[in-house]
Amino acid sequence: MPDLRKDPIVGRWVIIARSRAKRPHDFQSTPRLGVGGFCPFCEGNEDKTPGEIVAYRNSGSAPDREGWRVRVVPNKFPALEIEGELSNRGEGIYDMMRGVGAHEVIIESPKHLLSTSELSVSNLQEVLWVYRDRMVDLKKDPRLVYGMIFKNVGAAAGASLEHTHSQLIVTPIVPISVWEEMTGSLEFFNYRGRCVYCDMIQQELATEKRIVLDMPGFVAFCPFASRFPFETWILPKRHSSHYENIQKNGVDELAGMMRQVMAKIETALDRPAYNYIIHTAPFDSQELGHYHWHIEIIPRLTKTAGFEWGTGFYINPVPPEEAAAFLREVEIDAQFAQPLSIGESSKEG
Repeated sequence: MPDLRKDPIVGRWVIIARSRAKRPHDFQSTPRLGVGGFCPFCEGNEDKTPGEIVAYRNSGSAPDREGWRVRVVPNKFPALEIEGELSNRGEGIYDMMRGVGAHEVIIESPKHLLSTSELSVSNLQEVLWVYRDRMVDLKKDPRLVYGMIFKNVGAAAGASLEHTHSQLIVTPIVPISVWEEMTGSLEFFNYRGRCVYCDMIQQELATEKRIVLDMPGFVAFCPFASRFPFETWILPKRHSSHYENIQKNGVDELAGMMRQVMAKIETALDRPAYNYIIHTAPFDSQELGHYHWHIEIIPRLTKTAGFEWGTGFYINPVPPEEAAAFLREVEIDAQFAQPLSIGESSKEG
């Protein structure tokens, strides 16, 4: 018998359809983009991208030349553009404004790597730190309200280039999905006086049914009302509403957790296409007691079709308890499970 499960944050209902259940190896993984050919993101091809906004570089190397470790450039085909005024206006009942914002690409390695799990811990630390740097810088612009970091890996997840990279889009309005999270978590806070995400963390740690990985400062679990098979969230255990307030020790630990979680997902599911998204509070808010930043990882194993679009329901054939149990037991290469060494620390450059 299927379950109907309600997400405690936004009130979205999900159908957990056990009758459609598949074992992990029964999912047909969409092939990633083919290896080979010219790549504009590889070291030595810096002149094939727009000029860098910021880069963490080796000492003595010049901008837009070799010698970088992480590099941020404007998107060549931006969804929003940084120049101009918003020019809010209306046409009858319709509201409009100019498409002002920022759209940046974070090139995560000078090497031609394909996924987060292939980055070294120190490399991933710098990626996570440059996310913070760019958010801190862009929130100074009074026109901009919300920054979303996301990563697409594989054609099925929307990637057009295979070289490991992520993106930052900053908008002059709060996106509707974020608004729904903010509103739902505020309603929970007003009713119970607690953060719903903190309550979720405590309950998941207590029951351990949906835990994927537990570390001192972070926890990864498959959410109770998972929309997608093997959907996994990573949350800081200590309450924080804004990703850009993360500290260096948090970045160090988060890098290790992300590599392990991604290695488990890729090992279990034969390197699927995936997205991850950092959900964080808007720029124009102070620290919020009701909201908790987090990362959502979504393997692309199923397709959204007419029923989902028409109802807002999602049908998930893999109960999160089974997904988490499977991921917990996945054996990954020892390199991913190694504790952070003293020499592996993020550097500002």
